[in-house]
Amino acid sequence: MQPLLKVVKDRRLALGLKQHDLTPLVGMSRQQYQRLESKGNPRLSTLEQIAAGLKCSLLLIPEEKLQAVLKAINTATPTEVEPAPVELVEPKKRVKRKKKVLPEELPKQRSLWD
Repeated sequence: MQPLLKVVKDRRLALGLKQHDLTPLVGMSRQQYQRLESKGNPRLSTLEQIAAGLKCSLLLIPEEKLQAVLKAINTATPTEVEPAPVELVEPKKRVKRKKKVLPEELPKQRSLWD
């Protein structure tokens, strides 16, 4: 996984982005992104979010077609390659959990005979 993480980091740097610049584009906190870029093992959905934020696409290329694809990429002029549209991903909202109340913290109920 290390080579892929290096490609992600190199692409971010090539775009002149810092980690905190990329986080609104990929929908995660800077700490989450930093951990992923340094030693993460991201899920496919996470890689898709990061690719979109880096104006990239994820592709599975059959090995028998790899050389032809690499040749086409290396010979393409900048005008032949259109950037992929970037879609902003909203960060996941944290759900606030209710504090557990211990029985002794509950207000005392009055009985009908009080």
